[in-house]
Amino acid sequence: MLEFLPPRVLEAVRHVNLHRLYELRLRAEKPLRANVDGTFVFLGEKGVCTAGEALTPTKKEVEDTLFAASGFCVYSVENQLRQGFVTAREGERIGVAGSVVYDGANVLSVRDVTSLCVRVPHAVTGCAEEVYRQCFSEGICSVLLLAPPGEGKTTILRDLTRLVCERTSLNVLVSDERGELSAGELGATADVVRFADKLTAFTAGIRAMRPDVIVTDELLPEDYAAVRRARAGGICVFASAHLKRVEDVPEKLFERYVTLNGLGRIGAVYGADGNVVA
Repeated sequence: MLEFLPPRVLEAVRHVNLHRLYELRLRAEKPLRANVDGTFVFLGEKGVCTAGEALTPTKKEVEDTLFAASGFCVYSVENQLRQGFVTAREGERIGVAGSVVYDGANVLSVRDVTSLCVRVPHAVTGCAEEVYRQCFSEGICSVLLLAPPGEGKTTILRDLTRLVCERTSLNVLVSDERGELSAGELGATADVVRFADKLTAFTAGIRAMRPDVIVTDELLPEDYAAVRRARAGGICVFASAHLKRVEDVPEKLFERYVTLNGLGRIGAVYGADGNVVA
């Protein structure tokens, strides 16, 4: 995990409990920051420190990090870069900020990279127990998790997949567009499609794999056509969205909507009609 980091940064990270490290922020010539247990701190040679003692990655170190994370071939991840991220070997998703290059109206790539946001995936066994208990008391149904970024939606979806595989033996198709959702144990009856857009993954997966459940992450408005396709075929969908309110969901295609207040903490559970049920 995180072996693509420059030596100085990797040494600083080794002074932090990896199980509590959620995110790293590498900005060229700016203090190194990390999200540890939900709080941002500065990192220096010996771990957590003050801003004045923090490491300041060079622009070359930022570029070298991206190069190493891409398997030393940036061209092999151009499609990911067009979407603003790269996924490393262990499922670490790396957000990229720099100069966006266009080919006409289409994004070609990102160059002159100056900032990286490294999200560290975690398998938190049991964190989805409460969601499972409150949503599936009458059987497996479609669920949408709602929360701002960083509230544990992906981690809960991963554990929810594991629980359903272990307890029901249903065939579960994981549509992992960014290569992050499947970073961990999903269960013996899970199949994974990586790096395909949701409509492609759903359509091909339904035809080829005959899933009972499809799991995917970070729904955007244009992704609801894929969900609609699955629901019309009688397939349950577990998904997440960067939203705080049920009222803001573009299409009401789910049977349960769950707002989160942090990893494993449910705010409220709503039914298909938008009313609170738990």
